[in-house]
Amino acid sequence: MATKLVKPPIPASQVGPPIPSITNMMRSHRDLSATHPRNKKSTRFGDYLSCFTPICTIRAAEQTSGVVGSEKLEEDEPSDFRTPTQIKAELYQAVQGINRGIFGVPSAKKSEIERLVKLLESHNPTPDPTLYLEKMAGTWKLVYSTITILGPKRTKLGLRDFISLGDFLQTIDVAEGKAINVIKFSARGLNLFNGQLTIEASFKIASKSRVDISYSSSTITPDQLMNIFRKNYDLLLGIFNPEGWLEITYVDDTLRMGMDDKGNIFILERLEAKINPRDQSAS
Repeated sequence: MATKLVKPPIPASQVGPPIPSITNMMRSHRDLSATHPRNKKSTRFGDYLSCFTPICTIRAAEQTSGVVGSEKLEEDEPSDFRTPTQIKAELYQAVQGINRGIFGVPSAKKSEIERLVKLLESHNPTPDPTLYLEKMAGTWKLVYSTITILGPKRTKLGLRDFISLGDFLQTIDVAEGKAINVIKFSARGLNLFNGQLTIEASFKIASKSRVDISYSSSTITPDQLMNIFRKNYDLLLGIFNPEGWLEITYVDDTLRMGMDDKGNIFILERLEAKINPRDQSAS
């Protein structure tokens, strides 16, 4: 005779109320709403039930989608809202008091200038500058360059003791395809006198943003200055010789920037009055 196993009854205290199905809860909610229409101020119980309705689910999905979309828009927005005018003002401020960088600048300052240069280049109003060479015609003054004269070179050229650097000027003649660079000097001695190194070069268009430059000639005036530089003339010319190519990375009505084949950066500002370098004879 088989033995029948009988499970002991579960005490009533351990049995919870039956969990209503979603369908029954929704039906109860409709019945409740019909019997007790909502006031303007909802009860917590009513809000709890409403979250089981499809409308609540759709609204939650819409809200979630909106949050994700707004976060993506914020990520896609540019992080820099400065105008070209503001960037130029910061760039001019950054190059103040460093003597055009010719005797070197701290690495942090150099990085700051290069960051502003790249930022301004991204706003270049003339992306194909050699198609609009008239924008480069006239006389420009160097405000910053990564060309440096350091250590023994500076000592040999007398730039530590009795010779000071003046303006660096460049006049571009578009019609003739020529560029004239002038580096001014002041010499201290028994008598203070001024002079200049003048370098003439020709250029031709190589691409929409690049020109090839060929050295033509150079002179130092007056003779007293030439006598000072005579022994180190090749050194001086090697520093400022423009031979090679120049990439024009930015040009507008007042500012021009470029980079040469040696990786040097140049920032020049346009002079109001056009100056003929040949008329800048030393006194």
